[in-house]
Amino acid sequence: MKYVIMVSHGEFAPGLHSAVKMMTGNRDDVLSTSLKDGMSADEFASNFKKLVEPLTSDDEIILLADILSGSPFTNALAVLDERGLLDKTLVLAGMNMPLAITAVLMKDNIDDKEVLKETLLSEGHAGLMEFKAVVEDCEDDI
Repeated sequence: MKYVIMVSHGEFAPGLHSAVKMMTGNRDDVLSTSLKDGMSADEFASNFKKLVEPLTSDDEIILLADILSGSPFTNALAVLDERGLLDKTLVLAGMNMPLAITAVLMKDNIDDKEVLKETLLSEGHAGLMEFKAVVEDCEDDI
């Protein structure tokens, strides 16, 4: 099975997971955990180990992290490496809603890891844009 796993600081990953669930439904192949305020990196690593415990060497992972090289990112990678799953993991940092939804919906439709990566990065980039409101001046004729 292919899994999407989201990790972050604070409540970002569980919150994004909740929002993605609203769009894609409740799925067993989407997991999340976070480094909460006051939690040590070791506690996060322990939680992440429990989260990925059911995964086997036959599984593939798309790991989405809030920021590159943060504690959730580095500890998740260390745990996946310990478990021998790192070589079957596509790792992306800077997650957002379009990226996460696309990962969940497209992961089983694109077998080529490079094409999947480019698709996900494209959707993530496309989701980041400026919206400029145009305010028209209206003069009331009184």
